[in-house]
Amino acid sequence: MLWKRLSIHGVAAALLAWLSSPANGASLDARLRAAAERGTAAEIRALISQGADIEARDAAGATPLLAATHRNNVDAARALIEAGADVNAKDKINDSPYLYAGARGHDEILRMTLAHGADLKSTNRYGGTALIPAAERGHVETVRTLIEAGVDVNHVNNLHWTALLEAIILGTGGARHTDIVRLLVDAHADVNLADGNGVTPLQHARQRGFTAIERILLQAGAR
Repeated sequence: MLWKRLSIHGVAAALLAWLSSPANGASLDARLRAAAERGTAAEIRALISQGADIEARDAAGATPLLAATHRNNVDAARALIEAGADVNAKDKINDSPYLYAGARGHDEILRMTLAHGADLKSTNRYGGTALIPAAERGHVETVRTLIEAGVDVNHVNNLHWTALLEAIILGTGGARHTDIVRLLVDAHADVNLADGNGVTPLQHARQRGFTAIERILLQAGAR
């Protein structure tokens, strides 16, 4: 049993040595990006200790933390954030770890970004906060988390839509989007704030036959 434990420790030590060795043909920064996507916290820490840049960008402008967020690699994201990675660093299409985690419902990483300085006013390439795509995609817990964090529920994006409008216009009208509408209304979303064509949330809900959402809006004073 002792021999087996020593063997395991030896393998782990060899792996970390290989990661930090230039002989494997890749730069430290490239290996850090690869570890961020599919590696472990131990790999991340070993590479950082050897001098890998936690803010090094790939061709798309993504940092290792954004790469970890793309894969929802929670352990890697935690190691990078603990090492000081910027949760607001944007790539070439204006995604940041915070914005991407919110949009995709990667709630554990989202909570870590919120605890480490996420910019609640930052916006994506559509001019929307993290709350708007979260509402559209039906991520109920994500919406709740962002509301509790203080994201503006009435922010209007470049399409002239709020989170409430997107939950209705691009939602399914099912249980998840109904719950999200209720959360937004309870958080004082403006139920009469119309889109760029003057169509209100209530009118959109009626056009789509979303009766449960229609009831919520009417109870909140929608016109």
